[in-house]
Amino acid sequence: MVVKVQSPVRCLLYSMRLWGHDLEVLRIASGTIFNEIVVWKVAPQHDKSSRTQEDHDHQGSNCSSLKGNLYEAVHICKLVGHEGSIFRITWSSCGSKLVSVSDDRSARVWSLPIGKEDSLYHDPIALVLFGHNARVWDCCISDHFIVTVSEDCTCRIWGIDGEQLQVIREHIGRGIWRCLYDPNLSLLITAGFDSAIKVHRPHACLSRGLAEEQLSPGSTEMFSISIPNVLEHIGLTDSKSEYVRCLRFSSQDSLYVATNHGYLYHAKLCEAGGDQWNQLVQVSNGAPIICMDFLSKDSFELGCGDEDWIAIGDGKGNMTVIGVTNNDCTPTVTLSFTWRAEMERQLLGTYWCKSLGCRYVFTADPRGGLKLWRLPDPSQSNSQSSPSSHIVSLAAEFISSYGMRIMCLDACTGEEVLACGDLRGNMVLFPLLKSLVLSTSVGQEMKIPPVNHFKGVHGISSVSSVVVTKLGYNQIEIRSTGADGCICYLEYDKEMQNLQFTGMKQVKELTLIEHVSVDNNSEGTTSRSYAAGFASVDFIVWNLVNENKVVKIPCGGWRRPHSYFLGDVPEMKNCFAFVKDEMIHIHRLWIDDKDAKIYPLSLHMQFHGREIHSLCFIHEDMLLGDNYKRPLFSNSSWIATGCEDGTVRLTWYSPGIENWSMSKLLGEHVGGSAVRSICCVSKLHTIPSATTDVPDRRSELDAADEDEDNPTLLISVGAKRVLTSWLLKHRRLNNKIDYITDNQQNSKEVHDQFLSRLSSSMTFQWLSTDMPTKYSTTHRYADNNVRKVAAVAENVSNIKIDAEPGSLISERETVNLVRDKHEDDWRYLAVTAFLVKCAGSRISVCFVVVACSDATVMLRALILPFRLWFDIALLVPSLAPVLVLQHIIFPILKPCKDNTHVGNAYIVISGSTDGSVTFWDLTDSVEAFMQRVSVCDIEKLFDCQKRPRTGRGSQGGRRWRSWRSLDNGLCKKGQDNDLVTSKAKNKTENINYTAHGPYSMPNKSEDSNIVCFQAMHTASPELEIRNDNSSMEICEIQPLRLLKNVHQSGVNCLHVSEINGGQNNDNCHLYSIISGGDDQSLHHLVVELSPKTINLGDGILTPDITTHLVPEPEYAKDDNFQNQSRTYKIRFLNSQKFPSAHSSSVKGVWTDGSWVFSTGLDQRVRCWYLHQSKLIERAHLIVSVPEPEALSARACSRNHYQIAVAGRGMQIVDFSAC
Repeated sequence: MVVKVQSPVRCLLYSMRLWGHDLEVLRIASGTIFNEIVVWKVAPQHDKSSRTQEDHDHQGSNCSSLKGNLYEAVHICKLVGHEGSIFRITWSSCGSKLVSVSDDRSARVWSLPIGKEDSLYHDPIALVLFGHNARVWDCCISDHFIVTVSEDCTCRIWGIDGEQLQVIREHIGRGIWRCLYDPNLSLLITAGFDSAIKVHRPHACLSRGLAEEQLSPGSTEMFSISIPNVLEHIGLTDSKSEYVRCLRFSSQDSLYVATNHGYLYHAKLCEAGGDQWNQLVQVSNGAPIICMDFLSKDSFELGCGDEDWIAIGDGKGNMTVIGVTNNDCTPTVTLSFTWRAEMERQLLGTYWCKSLGCRYVFTADPRGGLKLWRLPDPSQSNSQSSPSSHIVSLAAEFISSYGMRIMCLDACTGEEVLACGDLRGNMVLFPLLKSLVLSTSVGQEMKIPPVNHFKGVHGISSVSSVVVTKLGYNQIEIRSTGADGCICYLEYDKEMQNLQFTGMKQVKELTLIEHVSVDNNSEGTTSRSYAAGFASVDFIVWNLVNENKVVKIPCGGWRRPHSYFLGDVPEMKNCFAFVKDEMIHIHRLWIDDKDAKIYPLSLHMQFHGREIHSLCFIHEDMLLGDNYKRPLFSNSSWIATGCEDGTVRLTWYSPGIENWSMSKLLGEHVGGSAVRSICCVSKLHTIPSATTDVPDRRSELDAADEDEDNPTLLISVGAKRVLTSWLLKHRRLNNKIDYITDNQQNSKEVHDQFLSRLSSSMTFQWLSTDMPTKYSTTHRYADNNVRKVAAVAENVSNIKIDAEPGSLISERETVNLVRDKHEDDWRYLAVTAFLVKCAGSRISVCFVVVACSDATVMLRALILPFRLWFDIALLVPSLAPVLVLQHIIFPILKPCKDNTHVGNAYIVISGSTDGSVTFWDLTDSVEAFMQRVSVCDIEKLFDCQKRPRTGRGSQGGRRWRSWRSLDNGLCKKGQDNDLVTSKAKNKTENINYTAHGPYSMPNKSEDSNIVCFQAMHTASPELEIRNDNSSMEICEIQPLRLLKNVHQSGVNCLHVSEINGGQNNDNCHLYSIISGGDDQSLHHLVVELSPKTINLGDGILTPDITTHLVPEPEYAKDDNFQNQSRTYKIRFLNSQKFPSAHSSSVKGVWTDGSWVFSTGLDQRVRCWYLHQSKLIERAHLIVSVPEPEALSARACSRNHYQIAVAGRGMQIVDFSAC
């Protein structure tokens, strides 16, 4: 230590900052616990000879010596004014100003003299900067402005005089912690709670002055222009005044403007903000122009010359189409066609279609009519041809089935489909025959009805844009945007004439999306995708990949005439124009420098704004096809995460310098409800069908092809009992990797390039959201007897653990739990799911088991591809909330030489807050439901042409509360399926008798009216409440086995894996079950499943029940579980408990049967090796993620694993074992 000088004020310091390059000019500012700032300096003692030794000893704490000189702390001033703790202090470069930020939501600027006086006679008075609505965490100051960041997730830039100059909102979550400004590079860096580090470039006027900003090539130009002669008008606008009705950008410096006097102008925008006007045409009789559309010469799919084409419709019903060329920067009208298209005031829209070129134009009327007009060939218009060749003819008339005005359209000429969106959110498809488009003769007009339609794609909001792309043979994808702020995806099968809603993305920052641009050919691993639209009165361009706001321009809303033009990189190339007060206001940013960086720039991938509750790996076998065969595993992976802020993300991890290279926001739960659990399901389990007469439109070959492309689903659940499903977009590259030969298969470089291309194209799309109706309950019976709860608890506590299945509940009162109907705070805590499909059917069912905080566990079914939800059964009893769910699917083989597969056993394992682990058998309920689905034609029973329910712009959902509605469908099938119906009925009756008691299923007459109302989608709220609380609609499933006191407190995590070792044979399977709890312990249980006919005593390990950790458990014996369909045996073998595995609560576990990984609140990841059913700790690591809540892992190769830990952030750990 060279010198030590202490502050003259003795108190707790919250912050401190130094200024000065040497000791002579050093100044110290420190924020005290008294909300004050003490400014002091270090000065030498001039009269050291007069001081005695006692004085020196007395001042030894405040002074020190350096090279024989004594130094002491000299008080300069005390800065008083803050009303809260002072979090940060910063000095200006010259030392004359001091900026401080505090808990009182303010920043203060203090002016200090640079003189050599020891102290000030008066304490300075601060300039207060007040604008944040939360605590201010950090600040920095430059010569021209001051920057503050706050807990309200805003970064604010202030002038030296205290005026707020700019507000930056780029972070999400709970705040921005730090900021830093580099005056040499003019870069501002911020870091926040969302794990993101963002680089901003403030406006040039903030650092270089307004004069230099106007000369800067990278600044946004803002100027106003007006149409000719408009400034000559004096006074208010009246009916005779000329004003702008429509405007369209053709390039960044070219604008077409149409007015109410029938004029069409062209404005050339100069670089200095000037303009040059040219009048192109005036429609007949000066009628007002109602609609206009523009077709650029650069957007033709069919060559039509060098002209820009403009179509305008006026109030008299006349259409005018002109071709404009720009020679020597002067626009010239080369072609012009005018004809009468509609009656007066009936022409409301005109549209070009890029795939049809300039030969065809559409017009729309208010009654849903759409006319296709064939224009003369531009190449023959100036030649010596017959007069008939110059006539505009009506090629076809399309009549919408909804009778609503068509707002947008697009066509796919290859598949002969025309897609139209109307004013009320509907999508209508028309056939567009090639003979109609390629015909050049003038024939009789055709009236074409729609071939298919979809009601309410965007709820009741208008459709603003439609884009049609070809997916494959006879298949197209339709992407639409609307005034509900959503991007919707539909797929149309031309052969089946089937239109399906396949996904939706909500952009919560936009209330209206006008257009979405996607550039899949951009450089890098990610494609550029942007959404342009409006949020209230602001025009916004939003980056859909990085979730950044590119452009925000206040304009008054979408109802004003406006136009925009975006370049290949909208961050550097964008133009927007809108009309206000007879003026056209233009914002233009156009940077041609390809090497320029895009700001804001994200240096670190943001994961979420709050803590992550759940995560899971998306394995390679879910993404790759069978044609891509590589023996080695990849080190790169996708990770799906669910967060407290309601968002679900998909993050790409690749080992290297930039590990987190990509993070996609899949969507947000309805209402921003927290995501508590997430799981991924891809393996499809097939069960034999009860009949070979499957009512399917496809042949067996088509069904076989469908099996090759199994759906991959992501299921997320959370608060407000929201259950959301996401579907993996199958862009498998089987047919695109033929260039990879067998010799290249071992090339890691080729393999990584392939995975990089795969990662850029892979994503999950929103599929369906299930929410309970208001005041609904999941309890089996009505809540009418509060006094029986205590008695129920006593009865349950006396139940024997090894009781036979079916004997745990014998009376209704057992599950008669108390619940307030008006309680909306219930939330889902855990979820597990599996896919099942009947042989020969193209319909698959995703069975979802969800656990709610009201201590109920429900089995639900999602029928694909129709997204129909059913409540199947209630798992009872559950006296404590279930925190974690896992499942085992055990294949049942026929006892013969060839071991024919006859079905599966579906077992669910749950861990509760009371420390118990419960086993449930779902086999009968799953098979009975699948048998009913296999003999029903779902498309005929239900109206599938409705948008799934969401929390935004929705018309309602696809929600059926009971699977009994399938029975009514079976009754309508006729006499041909009487045998199948009888079989399914008998099977259900057996289930009711053996497993669910006499109260499980009602007769059909009791609920036929309700079911019919559900099928019609017109159920009233009263009927919905009645249906939700109908106890007779949902059957009960009683526990197969209840293991009490596995943990002393809640079971926080549980994982199941099949043991691949010597204990398994063709018919016998061993499973390892690992659980962790709040008691800081791990529990390991080995379960054996086998058919009943197998002799389990021959060559099978006997139960190890003599350990010193756990006494002989009552459940360590054979359990012969037999139902009506098959027989199998379950044995609980080894049971080991490892206390104090962590020094705090265990929050996550994972196992593959050989290794076990666990994490807890002690921020440790511990690696255990399973040896003879015992856990042996081999390694541990301290992770940097605070408060870990979830853990998942994947095997990269033999004894090489990637471990993902999530909490307040996410971290990947590589583990390798010898």
